[in-house]
Amino acid sequence: MTVVADLKTQFTHGVLPVANSDEFARQEFVKSLKFHLASQVSVGNRDAFEGRAAPHFTKAEGRAPETMVDVRKAMQHDPYYKFWSALQRNSQEMMWKSVQLPVERQHDTLTAAGKIAAPRGSLRLNPELEIPRYHRAVDIHCMPGGYHTEFAEDDLANGAVYDRAVYIYAMGRMGPFNSDIGDTTIAYLKANYPDLKPRRILDMGCTVGHSTLPYCEAYPDAEVYGIDVGAPVLRYAHARAEALGQTVHFSQQNAESTDFEDGFFDLIVSHILVHETSHTAMRRIMREAHRLLADGGVVIHAETPPYRDLPAYDAFMLDWDTRNNNEPYWGASHEISAAGIAAETGFDPAKAFEGYQPSAFEAEEARRTKVFQGGDFGGGGAWYVWGVQK
Repeated sequence: MTVVADLKTQFTHGVLPVANSDEFARQEFVKSLKFHLASQVSVGNRDAFEGRAAPHFTKAEGRAPETMVDVRKAMQHDPYYKFWSALQRNSQEMMWKSVQLPVERQHDTLTAAGKIAAPRGSLRLNPELEIPRYHRAVDIHCMPGGYHTEFAEDDLANGAVYDRAVYIYAMGRMGPFNSDIGDTTIAYLKANYPDLKPRRILDMGCTVGHSTLPYCEAYPDAEVYGIDVGAPVLRYAHARAEALGQTVHFSQQNAESTDFEDGFFDLIVSHILVHETSHTAMRRIMREAHRLLADGGVVIHAETPPYRDLPAYDAFMLDWDTRNNNEPYWGASHEISAAGIAAETGFDPAKAFEGYQPSAFEAEEARRTKVFQGGDFGGGGAWYVWGVQK
């Protein structure tokens, strides 16, 4: 079912928390603050680097800063950078609080809405699933409780929080359904693998299904599956998909080891999953993808650019999340080589690929900065995709 949406605002579906006037004003303030930091304040960091930090580094080290590590050493104590960084971190915490308030107020109503009498798709949860340590050890991107924490029976609160927060975090630039990464990945697949006709598609780390649902329309003859380790986000994803008239089979599983049969899928996708998994886990996930793919199938991951593709200063700015936004695996994920990891995990490295795809959502309202930087990964206007064909 195709739903017409107002491109200027997030689409109001059946389980999206409804903000009252005060709550909405708070959320809009945070969204505006984030855009101001990204478009007006952040640019001053380059002036601070070129006019103050780099000359100091050169004087102390006897050479100009050349690498991302050099830039970090030069900038880490600069007062302007610390000022921007503190504001950026505070805006992140303000964002989560602004969306928690309406969710807490409507918690019982949202929980009831998540109980679907006659579903189109399915939801399969596993209370015995061990949540990976890399999720338990830290609230990723400062989201209180992460994807997996439950506060009540049949809880979907953190799914509701995530749905609204992503829209604010991306400043509306993911589109009214927060689906830009999925739409963009599909555009890449259609352009580069036009003969791919998947029977079954798996979205690994689907959270609330923002990027999962576009595959239902892009490949209408395929069965679409989504997995995640978090029960609350899956309950919400299921309810959201049903409210939007899409059929998806969600299950609570760790992408490192699933219960699907060998060769069950023709297409496996992920969208900003890689930077939230450890070095070891990512390789296990790719080995599992190799097991799950049929011959000729494709696995593709969408992320922000590897550091090797960026000037040292830009790489430093994009790396902000590693040290300041509870993203401990962010840095390492930006050093992955598609051919290298393919060779490690059973694939033919000659069939690996990587590239950039312009964002599918390019409406005037997106107001992109065209810069990849901490707290503004969606502003770059493109997504880096990498993967391999079996």
